[in-house]
Amino acid sequence: MSSHAHPRYLEWIESHADRLAIGLSGLCMVHCLTSAVLLALLSTAGGLLLNPLFHEVGLTIAIGFGILALGRGIVQHGYMMPAAVGALGLGIMAGAMSLPHDSSGNETIWTLVGVGLLALGHDLNRRAVN
Repeated sequence: MSSHAHPRYLEWIESHADRLAIGLSGLCMVHCLTSAVLLALLSTAGGLLLNPLFHEVGLTIAIGFGILALGRGIVQHGYMMPAAVGALGLGIMAGAMSLPHDSSGNETIWTLVGVGLLALGHDLNRRAVN
């Protein structure tokens, strides 16, 4: 095995990272909308889903996939735009975490905007690689 060879699972992850990240973005959107609905209906169940640790871990995973997939795209196709759009989305998501979890919905709205931009960045990246 040469020093440049990757185990098969890493090759699979690298080749599917953008699609996985888009799927995770979709799950994040579902989580945000579900949390808002559950918070309105059942304050105890909504409280569990709105735990700050849940959001911090989710953002950390999103940043990891962003670095892996969008960084790989820059190396493969040389376009910065997908990474810039994705980074903007991650920044908006991180900023939304500083907003209060209240009935105004501002935190949810800004998170959804960030997740949408991140998913767009991954989609642009996926299209540029193929």
